[in-house]
Order: sequence, then C-alpha cells, then structure tokens
Amino acid sequence: MATSKDCFQTIHTIHKEALLAHRKQKSEDTSTLLGGQLPNKVVHDNNYITLMTAGPDVSDKQMQENPQSFQHAILTALPEDRHQPKPVIVVGPAGVGRTTALEKLIVDWATGKHLQHFSCVFHFTFRDLNTHKGALSLQALLLQRYSHLSPESLALVLQKPKYLLFVFDGLHQYQHSLHPPTSLTLCSDPHQPASVAVLVASLVHGPLLKGAAILLTSRPTAASLESLDGHRVELLGFLKAQRKAYCDKFFSDPSVASRAFENIERTMGFYDFCASPRFCWTTCSIYKSLMEAGESLPETLTQVFVYITVQLIRALTLDKANVRDLVTSLGRMASHCCLGPHSNCSKEEIASTGVQKFLTTPTSLKDFLHVDGDLESHDCVFSFHTQMIQEFLLAASFYLDESEAVSVEEMLENHEGCVEFLDLYLAGLSEPSQRKPLESELGEFNTDHIMDFSSWFKSTSRKALESYHKDRHLHYFHLLHQRQNEKLVKEIITPSARGISYGVLGVQDCVSLSYIVTCLGEWDQLNLYSSKDLTEEKAYLLVPAIRLSHKIILVQSSLSAGALAHLASALSQGRTTELDMSYNPMGDTGFKVLCTGLGDCNIRTLKLPVCGLTEACCGDLVAVLTSEKSHLHVLELRGNTFHDQGLRKLSQALGSPYCKLQELQLPMCELTGGSMEALSTALCAGQSELRILNLAQNTLTDQGVDWLAKALQYPCCQLQSLILFDNELTAACCAGVAEALQSDGCRLTELDLSVNELGQEGALQLCKALSKPGRPLEKLSLVRCELTPLVFKELGILLSSGTSGLRTLSVGLNKIGDEGAKHLWVALGDKRCKLEHLDVEMIQLTDACVGDLSVAVRASGSLKSLVLKNNRLTDTSVPALVQVMQDSRTMQEMNLQYNDFSEDVFEMMDQCAKIKY
Repeated sequence: MATSKDCFQTIHTIHKEALLAHRKQKSEDTSTLLGGQLPNKVVHDNNYITLMTAGPDVSDKQMQENPQSFQHAILTALPEDRHQPKPVIVVGPAGVGRTTALEKLIVDWATGKHLQHFSCVFHFTFRDLNTHKGALSLQALLLQRYSHLSPESLALVLQKPKYLLFVFDGLHQYQHSLHPPTSLTLCSDPHQPASVAVLVASLVHGPLLKGAAILLTSRPTAASLESLDGHRVELLGFLKAQRKAYCDKFFSDPSVASRAFENIERTMGFYDFCASPRFCWTTCSIYKSLMEAGESLPETLTQVFVYITVQLIRALTLDKANVRDLVTSLGRMASHCCLGPHSNCSKEEIASTGVQKFLTTPTSLKDFLHVDGDLESHDCVFSFHTQMIQEFLLAASFYLDESEAVSVEEMLENHEGCVEFLDLYLAGLSEPSQRKPLESELGEFNTDHIMDFSSWFKSTSRKALESYHKDRHLHYFHLLHQRQNEKLVKEIITPSARGISYGVLGVQDCVSLSYIVTCLGEWDQLNLYSSKDLTEEKAYLLVPAIRLSHKIILVQSSLSAGALAHLASALSQGRTTELDMSYNPMGDTGFKVLCTGLGDCNIRTLKLPVCGLTEACCGDLVAVLTSEKSHLHVLELRGNTFHDQGLRKLSQALGSPYCKLQELQLPMCELTGGSMEALSTALCAGQSELRILNLAQNTLTDQGVDWLAKALQYPCCQLQSLILFDNELTAACCAGVAEALQSDGCRLTELDLSVNELGQEGALQLCKALSKPGRPLEKLSLVRCELTPLVFKELGILLSSGTSGLRTLSVGLNKIGDEGAKHLWVALGDKRCKLEHLDVEMIQLTDACVGDLSVAVRASGSLKSLVLKNNRLTDTSVPALVQVMQDSRTMQEMNLQYNDFSEDVFEMMDQCAKIKY
C-alpha cells in the first residue's frame, strides 16, 4: 500500500512532467520582429540569457558593480526556511523579459534545478484571470488550469501550503484590485467558492493557504504596487555583458556577432530600452537582414526604426500609394494611443484612423500591431507592440501629411507629457540620409514640414543653449546627436558655450555631450561639478569630450577607480591644461590611478584640495613632477594630510631640473617647522622655478619661518609670493623675515603674515626693513597681528616716504581706532604714496574719521579700492562717503558692508554704483 509520502512524490513528478510537456507543445515559432519570440520558444531552444536585477534604492554605481542574476535574487527571496513569507514582487518595464524569466524559473523547477523545496508550482497570468466570471473555489480554479491533477491529488497537495509556490504574471493587466473593498470578506478555505478577485487577494494577503509562497510580476505602472507590501526585485534586463552574450548566441559567426554588438553599443547601448531582451531580438534580427544584404548598419535610433519599418512594409506587398496611406493611418492611430488613457484603440476607434481597411485578416498587420481578442468581436482591442514604434510612426506620418493643418510646434505641444521619443525621431527623419530608405518605399516627405521642423529646431535650440538650464542643454544635445549633422552643430554651438555645470549625467547625456564636443573639435570648459556617481561606463563615454576640453571641473565629484583610469587615459592624449578635482574623495589609491595620465599630458594647473591624500601618495606625485614631459605649473593641495614627511618628498621634486612648478598651495596640510629645512634647501638650490608658495594654517612656528627667511636671501630663490597666514608665529620670526626683505636677493612682491601674534615689536622690524629703497614688495597683509597705533604711524611714514613700492595693504582686525587710522589717511593724501588697495576692516572706525578719510581719498592719485566693512560707521557718514566716491577719479570700489547703517540710507548709497554695502 502506497504511503502518503509516495503519493506526494508521484503527484510531484506528474505535475513536473505535465508542465514540461505543455511547454514543449507551445514552443513553435510565432515570433514577430517587434513582438519578439515567445518565452516558451526562447527557453526551449536554450537561447535564454540570464537577466540581471537590483534591489530597491540602489545607485547606478552599485548596480553596475554588483548586479544580481534573476535566479539568485529569487532563490534569496524564497528560501526553504522562510517564515511568514511576504509576496515577492518582480518589477520591470515592458519588454524587459519578466514573462521569459518566469518561464525559465518554472522550467528549471520542473527539471530539478532550483526551488526543489516546493512540491508544486502553479502559474497564472492576470490576463487569463480577468476572463473568469462568477464564483469558483481555488480548488476548482486549479483543476481547470491543471487538468492532469485529480481532485484527490490536489486535495493532498493543498494540505501543505508551505510547499506551494503560486506565480502570477502581469499585475499591470489585472482588472481587479489586490486590495478588495472591505465589504468583500477574504476567504480561507480552498473549497469555498468566491470571485477571482477575492481568491487572488486571499492568497496574496495570507488567509488562503497561509504559508504558501507568492511571486508576482508587474510593470512599474501598476496601481496596486504602491500599497503592496513585499520583497521587491527590480528587473534590469540585459546589461552590457548580457547583450554581448545575446549577440554571440544570435549570430553563428563570431566576427558578425562582434560587429553587431559593437554597433549596438555605440548607437543605442546608452538608452534604457537597450536592456530589453525583446528590443535586442528586434535589433539583432534587423542587423542580420542588413548584413546579409550587404547594407551599412545604422548610426542612430531613427535609422534603426527606419530599417525596421522598411522591412515590415516590404513584407506586406502593398503598392507605394497604399503603403503611404497605411503609415499615415498608423500615425493617426499612434496619436490616439499616445493621447488616450489606455494606449490602445477599440474597434470603433480604429475605424476613424483609416487602419481598419488594412485589417483583412487577423494576422495582416501582426508585425505592426498587437490584437487582443477576436477580430470580429466588438471587444477587440488594438495596440502597438512598443511605445517606440508607436512614436516613430507618429513622427513619420507628420512628414508624410500633405496638409498644412498642424505645425511641428503644435504637434509637440499636443503630445507633450505622453511621448518620449517623438522629437528625437522628428530630428532624425529631418536628415535626408536617415529618411532616404523610407522615402524609397513611401515617396518623398513633405518639404514644407521638413523646413518647418528645421526652422523650429534652430530657434528653440539656440534659445535653450543661451539659458543656464542644464536639462535644456542636454535635451538639445540629444537631438543634435540624433541628427548626426556636424555642420549644424557648429552653426548652433560655439566651443565657448555657457560654462554651466553638466554634473550628474545619465549615460545618454555622456554620449551626446561627447558627440557635440567632437563635432566642435574643442571645448573651453567641461564643468562636471558634483558628479556624485560617475561610473566607469560614463567616464568611458566622456573620454572624447575630456580629450578636447581645455579645462575640466570635477569639484565635489566621486569617481570609481575605473572612471579615474579613463580620465587618466583621456588626459594623457588630450588638450586639457587645467584639471580641478577639489573635494574628490579619491584617496591615495585613486590618485595613483590618476597619476598614470598626469606624467605625460598638457596639464599646467592641477587642483586637488581635500582629496583624502596622505604622504603615501607623494612618491607618485614626485614622479609626475619630475617627468620630462610634465607641464605642471600650478599645484593646489590644500587640506590633505601630507605631514612633514610628505613635504620632504615634494621638496626633492622641487630640486629636479625637470620640475616646472611655479605655484604650490599647501594650506592645512598638517605641516610643522620640521619640514621647512628641506623646503628651504630646495628653494635655494638653483633648480626650483617656484614663485608662489602658500603655507597657510600649518604649525610652522618661528623656527620653521627662519628656514624660509634664509632661502629668500638667496638670488637662486625665485619666490615672489609667500603666504604665512595663521602659522603660530610671534615677533621672534620678524628679525629673520626683515633681514630677508632687506637683502638684495629677495624677490618677494607679496607677503601675508596675517593671524599671527607679531605685535608691535615684530611689525616695527618689518616696517624698518621695507623702508630701504628698492624693495620689491607690493602687497603686504598684516590682518589680526595685534598691531598698535605706533605701527600704523610707521606704516604711514613708509607709504609717504617715496621709497615704498607697496600697492596693496591689509591691516584689518587690529584695534587701533580713529587715532591710529589717521596716520594712514595722512599717507594717502601724500602724492608719493602709491597705494591702490587698502583694507581696514574692523579696526573700530567711527564717523569721526570720515572727514580726514574723505580728504585723503580726494587727494590720492592712486587709490582704487577701500575696504571699510565691519566698522562703526552710521548714517551720518553716508552723504560724505557717497560724495567722495562720486568725486574721485581713481576710486573704483568702497566696501561698507556690516556697518551700523539703517535702511534709510540704502537709497542714497544706491546712487553710487561704486559703493558696496
């Protein structure tokens, strides 16, 4: 006598065999060019390529680097030891391969490959479930669907719901809700009759066969998705590797497969729909026909659909007049589908489009249209196989229309919000070379409509490109790329087009931008600010644009190692002279990759502030700086933790005869005075060309500055600008600095000692040094250095001595008040004073100083700008200040921000454009 376990195993085997036999019978080839192959056929012929998936909230970069196969995602979501299972929801757009993936999953189960912890898998389509009217039990529904199961066998199977998997395909086609009204009670008994809506909802939400696993698929547009709680799997379809595998399977000749794949990737690989297996079937089929006929392969999406439409037309064996009428009628139907709520046409609606007369048999237009229902029935519904062919026929019909009823602008406005590719196709079809194959079948397009589009395109594109809206720029780049007209690109765009940021680009954006730059031959500034997700693929597509751009901005961007490799490669072969990668978290590892392109390139300015670099990368940096082919003149390294050891390594590079560095920015690099000896030695060794050195906000102390002061005295030291802002200095360093300033070898024209405790003693030593005739210093900053009125007196004497070459003086944030500042006003009034820019911010000035200040400004023959912000001036001072600015012939700006002004004087200050308040 057979045990229940034996019976269970027998049922298990019978069910698997029946599923496989049923699928084998349905595997005949009824494929169409646009409709694709039947899932059964794909799986039966072993042509299935594993689809890729991603979980929710996955970035482009994560998706590209860590995609999961569909099988792996489902096995993870439906483990054998699952508890209180939630539905697994597979979501993906039309044509992405949902149904085929399910077919493969079921066949794999039936052949013992996966999911063997399920005793039975029951597969339904929501389209079929829609046809069930009235009430029936779940058991009756299953017996109808699976006639090989007896009522007794099924009853045994349903006793163990934990081992059952229900698969429902096409939720977006379901006419009922998965959340039925509260007036309908969910059922828990598989023998209890109920409507299909109640049965499905009861399975999904658990009362019916509690513990059974539920797997649903849907397009993302299904209304029930938002409120459905479950484990979601996003179906990505074919990524690049899967497309290559598909081409290799489709074409028997590897060289033909390679040619087709490379063209597909170059022409369309950047479009989202290229992830669709159905589209890959369509494309490979048309490519095969073209290659067999010895024709050229397409270069745009428009050309692909031109060739598709030509092939479909030729299969109809209609004369040219009827074919033109057909495409025009299909265009009218396409417009109706775009504008209608359901993207389809009823039999009554299709009669008004003119298509009905071509529907002589159920299969007469099967390659163009999907027919749902009996052709003789009033319930029959017609739709296009894909949105892309629908919009292509709409675009083609516009150019075929002989009337003048609708302009291109009106047409696009009428369909705004319900089309995605229409203007792209209109752009492509406006080019004679792209529409020629179609015109040979349909006759010539309407010249007036072509001219109308060209006129509209030129005017709107120019207007868009004059704006600062990135998305508008990119949209017209897409259209220009689709047109493939280099002459037109040069007519509309200049290489110095507005330098707006094109950060956060999609794949298609990268292709279009590179096309534009390539057509122009050069690009002044490629601004990719805040590109947070610049993947290897995107960087590869941007290589042509990078090579031809003179300046590249990647500030606050994040590049993968692969993206950095492409950037480095492009730089080594390109025209770029300035690269700004500020706040880019590349770290030492990423910088090492970048360095592969920096040693042999045209870059003169490299900005790498706050990039997570440490002393470990300095060896790579030294190699770049000492390369015979290096052109680096400016290097910005602020905010990287090099420490002293890192600077010692860089100092070795400064002593190389091949190092061309003229400006080195090292603020906030955690340096101390311990590395200054090595730097000083490099500066005065005779090889260094360094002219600008910024060491701000490092703990150099007096001892470190003493080493620099010694270097400044050597004629071999080329330094002209030295920034020692906030270096924890005191008056003790000033003797050495003063000695350097007095030496004949010193070339300094700029010295910034701000935010150091120099005090009166130190500052007076500097004043004395600068009083020596012939000193080259033109710019001196002593902001917040604890200066006294006596120091200001000496500065006044210096400025009016006739021997000082100072042009810019910044002495703000020193508490000296009106009395101390008086010495500067006196100096300004002296004709021997050459000062052009004076900054006295926050030195406690009051209205009492304005009289002397005004006299000084009027008398000055050199002063151009005066910074008075953050003082204690009030409304009383404003009339005099406005008057003096209006009277002055040399003054260009007076900054009065953050004083004690009321709104009453704003209008008065507005009368003088040279006042900033």
